[in-house]
Amino acid sequence: MLTFDLGHARPPLAHVLCLGAHADDIEIGCGGTLLALLAAHPSLSVTWVVFSASGERADEARQSAASFLAGAGSRTVHIHEFRDGFFPHEWPRIKETFEQLKAELAPDLVFTHYGDDRHQDHRALAELTWNTFRDHLVLEYEIPKYDGDMGSPNVFVPLDETFVSRKIEALMAHFASQRAKRWFTEDLFRALMRLRGMECNAATGHAEAFYARKLVLG
Repeated sequence: MLTFDLGHARPPLAHVLCLGAHADDIEIGCGGTLLALLAAHPSLSVTWVVFSASGERADEARQSAASFLAGAGSRTVHIHEFRDGFFPHEWPRIKETFEQLKAELAPDLVFTHYGDDRHQDHRALAELTWNTFRDHLVLEYEIPKYDGDMGSPNVFVPLDETFVSRKIEALMAHFASQRAKRWFTEDLFRALMRLRGMECNAATGHAEAFYARKLVLG
């Protein structure tokens, strides 16, 4: 188990790439960590990519990204409309999008989905992330859902209450389309961060957790 203090990363982080299959995935999986990173690195550049969002969901994705990235030195948000639930069949087109990102970006840190996630769209993005950004620090985030695929993460980012509350408030404020779902609740989001905080013995009491397949310590 590794507990990271991303506020004192050396060398300082300059560019973060956030990848999410659906409109709220990035926020749920690493929203608190992003808020903490932006507070610690005011000049941080963030590229935020949502692969499946249209109509109301696309509007929610843009509004939420603007909220979470308000403190970024610079930000770029891409919202795509690949067919929800069909990413394995959309593989060539999504792969082309990844190749374009690779040609344009050299991120210091990449956030993506957990590779053993049971949602086919999430797994596809995780595999394409590793296929594309092979020499980068990649952290895979987790999404709570019915499938029962929560695992044992090995990287933890302790979060102050400020970031925990801001993450939850933003989720509830920007994703009205999801509020009717039984799992999309404040207490669930807080409970998961509390559980991960307990697992890493965070002094703050809360944390977000990630999976690192490969990590080089200098």
